[in-house]
Amino acid sequence: MRVVIVGGGFAGYHAAKSLRREAGEDVEVVVLNPTDYFLYLPLLPEVAAGILDPRRVAVSIPETLRGVRLVLGTATGIDFDARHVTYTDPEDREHRIGYDRLVLAAGSVNKLLPVPGVPEYAHGFRGVPEALYLRDHVTRQIELAAAAEDPAERDARCTFVVVGAGYTGTEVAAQGPAFTEALAARHPELAGQRIRWLLLDVAERVLPELDRRLGRTADQVLRSRGVEVLMNTSVDHADAKGVTLTNGDPVPTRTLVWCVGVRPDPLVAGLGLETAKGRLVVTEQLTVPGRDDVFACGDAAAVPDLTRPGQYTAMTAQHAERQGKLAGRNVAASLGYGRPGTYRHHDLGFVVDLGAGAAAANPLRIPLSGLPAKAVTRGYHLMAMPGNRVRTAADWVLERLTGRQTVQLGLVRSGSVPLDTDSPELPRH
Repeated sequence: MRVVIVGGGFAGYHAAKSLRREAGEDVEVVVLNPTDYFLYLPLLPEVAAGILDPRRVAVSIPETLRGVRLVLGTATGIDFDARHVTYTDPEDREHRIGYDRLVLAAGSVNKLLPVPGVPEYAHGFRGVPEALYLRDHVTRQIELAAAAEDPAERDARCTFVVVGAGYTGTEVAAQGPAFTEALAARHPELAGQRIRWLLLDVAERVLPELDRRLGRTADQVLRSRGVEVLMNTSVDHADAKGVTLTNGDPVPTRTLVWCVGVRPDPLVAGLGLETAKGRLVVTEQLTVPGRDDVFACGDAAAVPDLTRPGQYTAMTAQHAERQGKLAGRNVAASLGYGRPGTYRHHDLGFVVDLGAGAAAANPLRIPLSGLPAKAVTRGYHLMAMPGNRVRTAADWVLERLTGRQTVQLGLVRSGSVPLDTDSPELPRH
């Protein structure tokens, strides 16, 4: 018997791990994924800020999922009647792989909005290539600003605009000032130069999806670092010279980071299955209606939220991980190993790392800020990561003792990480 899991993110990775534990070696478990690693997405802002080596957030699938077969490739289609998945490998060759059970955990990509100029001049933040690009790009802008003789050009290069005050955007904006301060300190020419970070969102407050106290804490930290927090505001249009905000203000800049949210992987739309808000409709047991051999979980699935009747679970790593574990268990049950379960999960709280000794957290609904929140946040991440814990902790210690690395490698250029991409985990060539 073969089970194919499409996607190796939070849902797919934990589905494979759970299935291997439940069914043992009697079932062949295959993970089809564009990369050979599971990306621990919550720590990606620290990669962009030069705190963590990118390999720390990339956990090897073959090394940590022993007994699971990894197939490198991107799924392009599924024949449900013939029970096979079509995929393209890294060398652009097309293949097919058959299955007895299928788990769709394709995840999500950058959310796009019809804002003129944004697809051309903005970059998302969903994969290692985008994080590496942003780290190099910010470094390059500071270095070019130091060499610029025109004050207007220098100001534009020292202005950084982040759109979206959810988890990712808030953490990117919070990490940004310390990073650019460290970069500017190497250039005497920038002494006294104003470096601006702007965080925009159409919502009324920072972290609108979380408890107001967490949002308030994050807002205070951002403003204390000089971040210009502009709520009820977004980008009206963008061009090569900067952006114009919805309030009419022009902002000359060379940096536009797009963190407005995510949408299900485009694979979902072409499957011919029922969707809700672009996500695959599934039952409370994570099966696709009418297809008992097909399961779906994570951002690609519209999972009924039994704690909030009539709604679907949010597209968060917390839900994806737990749904993946249940999907693995229920697939095993469908093959005669154990008993199936129903998805029901109450949020256990959230953690938001705000860099430089600050964080906001509410573990078990207990609101925390400052150093206690920072300790809880980093402790949570170390426990949640399926690998690289010692190396990650070592990077944190080294950053405190020796400062962050601020070299520009130039490995990922702008054209390699377009905003409109089906695979943010892979640079475009």
